[in-house]
Amino acid sequence: MTEPLVLGLESSCDETGVGIVRGRTLLANEVASSVDLHVRFGGVVPEVASRAHLSALVPALERAAATADVDLADLDAVAVTAGPGLMGALVVGIASAKALSAYLNKPLYGVNHLVGHVAVDLLDHGPLPMPSLALLVSGGHTSLLHVEDIATNITEVGSTIDDAAGEAYDKVARILGLPYPGGPVIDKAATDGDPTAIRFPRGLTARHDMEKHRFDFSFSGLKTAVARWVEQRRLDGLDVPVNDVAASFQEAVCDVLTAKTVDAAQHLGVNSILIGGGVAANSRLRALLEERATAVGIELRRPRPALCTDNGAMIAAVASEAIASGVGPSGVGFSANSGLPVSTIVV
Repeated sequence: MTEPLVLGLESSCDETGVGIVRGRTLLANEVASSVDLHVRFGGVVPEVASRAHLSALVPALERAAATADVDLADLDAVAVTAGPGLMGALVVGIASAKALSAYLNKPLYGVNHLVGHVAVDLLDHGPLPMPSLALLVSGGHTSLLHVEDIATNITEVGSTIDDAAGEAYDKVARILGLPYPGGPVIDKAATDGDPTAIRFPRGLTARHDMEKHRFDFSFSGLKTAVARWVEQRRLDGLDVPVNDVAASFQEAVCDVLTAKTVDAAQHLGVNSILIGGGVAANSRLRALLEERATAVGIELRRPRPALCTDNGAMIAAVASEAIASGVGPSGVGFSANSGLPVSTIVV
């Protein structure tokens, strides 16, 4: 069977992504971010994001087709994020994909955004050992996924019960007077700070928490602890050591993420860990997880940073795997689902 040529559209949050893959080969990955439009609000504004998708989608599609040097008429399928994500933003992508699918008379796949962060690694490193464990860390999601088959069988074994890791980064950046988005600026500030300067709490790691939330995450208490520490420092008339706070906060986040991930992998008996999502580009997270995984003989797979953030290639990759596994298209009857469960890979 010829490897399928698939176009993927991603519009779940503030990045408009259009990707084209042939099987597991990446041909084009165009991303237009609207992050600059959200900076003054300190976070993503759904209506602003939706309007930005409307403006960016067609130009991104044209660039992707030109980069891949393909005629859209030659596509074997069109794929689009069906959820989870911001409802209005999802609708823009889905409506566009349905129109394109109908015009080209090509099968349409509505796929899960989170699964895209798993499948995108195949474009970098080829087949993923099965079963594997995926740690997805982004502004909206922090999840541990047991991946037994990318196209048909993924189970969530752990998730955040409050703030996602990326959300905590944004909030702590605001506390420290750093710009949005917080992830990259805190990572940069942390390089000049002391990660042992302040002992911030590690959420859901106490013995009584481990009984019920062994593989779950919580970063709300950590965020509050940082806010109180900074506030007390200022009340005492002292300067806030921004770099030390950033490094200590980041160490707390990465310590919990990596410890629980390796624990889950050993509990499930898997020998491969995949890290994905926007926060997966964080330098300390990548280094500490590699260190801890290697120490117990577990392989770590990390997509290149450019493929960790939201993009259309990851959506195309999910559909490509679905087609290869004999999973049929979604048709045009599906709608956006902001709370789509990860077990629903193709809607």
